Amino acid sequence: MRKHKRKKQIGAVGGNENGFVTRESDGGRKHKLTVIHQALIRDPVDIEALRRAAAGNGGLLTDELRRKVWPKLLNINVYKLPPKPGREVRENHKDYNQVVLDVRRSMKRFPKGMPASERAVLQEQLIDIILEVLKRNPQLHYYQGYHDVAVTLLLVVGERMSIAMLDTLSNFHLRDFMDPTMDSTKHILNYLMPILEQVDAELHDFMIRAEVGTIFALSWLITWYGHVLSEFRHTLRLYDFFLASHPLMPIYLAATIVLHREKEVKQTECDMAMVHHLLSHIPQDLPYELLICQAQDLFEQFPPSLLAKRAALQSRKSLSISSFQAFHLSTLHQRPDSVLQRLTRAQGYTTSRHGLEASPPAARGQLWREGNRMMKMAVWGLSATLGAAVFAVAQTAMDWGPDLILQLF
Repeated sequence: MRKHKRKKQIGAVGGNENGFVTRESDGGRKHKLTVIHQALIRDPVDIEALRRAAAGNGGLLTDELRRKVWPKLLNINVYKLPPKPGREVRENHKDYNQVVLDVRRSMKRFPKGMPASERAVLQEQLIDIILEVLKRNPQLHYYQGYHDVAVTLLLVVGERMSIAMLDTLSNFHLRDFMDPTMDSTKHILNYLMPILEQVDAELHDFMIRAEVGTIFALSWLITWYGHVLSEFRHTLRLYDFFLASHPLMPIYLAATIVLHREKEVKQTECDMAMVHHLLSHIPQDLPYELLICQAQDLFEQFPPSLLAKRAALQSRKSLSISSFQAFHLSTLHQRPDSVLQRLTRAQGYTTSRHGLEASPPAARGQLWREGNRMMKMAVWGLSATLGAAVFAVAQTAMDWGPDLILQLF
């Protein structure tokens, strides 16, 4: 049968008994680190290699690598970041009250054990980041769930880089969600059922009879799963994947999750409320690497251009989809950071003015500045001696201080 053949095709990925892909050994990890490093120093930067690394097994491995690769995936010059927002960003902003409410409710998105004082500082930064991007782009409309994307960026890359990344994402990958109505968002959700129909007609028909629709996947889509996953490492792995992929990839992943739970769905009473309740709660032990591979396979087998031929998907044009090709091409001619730094200095700017940010709390800011030069020399020395191992040390030491570690490199 057609569906069994295609299931075999999208499931042909090696894994252990838990469904997690096991193709990458320690040797594979070292090889990936080398590939990423070489891609970053090439001129122009090898963006395709970085995309493959981000989407491939294990993703970008560490937050330190994410701080280097994520900006490249979005064509961001790390030496010309936007300035930190001033107080005026909060004045007379129509979305201020809603943003504050959403951010105040986002406590679970911060690492467990983070001191309340540090979380409070980050929440204030999060409010400013969101309002700054909206202020820069008056054509964009805030939606609940937008802060889930913003906080993921903030926890990894810091305040100024988050503004730059969120600005780009909002104008491209997330653009359809930022219309004044949800019509464009519904249009993206409408891609889900045709994918299921192509792979498993029986499951598709069951869901049609149950009249469950696709609203169960709404929060998955508009937050890039950040709102529904309890483990931050899983969220980061998916962000690696989505940043390196087509804007519709989150909906392809949604299809693989539903297909993965096929037996559960079919064993549920064919009732809208029952099926919606089941699907709207994502299991926290999903085999993410396997599902990512399957989502890539589905995208290749049933690309958006093929699915869009369906009558239900022809009536509306997606801004995210239509602008992706131009965005993709714009990322292919970036200079490595070492060149960008020299060019920035040649133009009369300093790294502290336009470069990688550092925004530690005031109590430790002065101490950091005094020891900054010696710290750089020490880290560079360690890097030369230990290679990839220093990344693990830096990752452990700076988990909650991305702004600090960014200034080192």
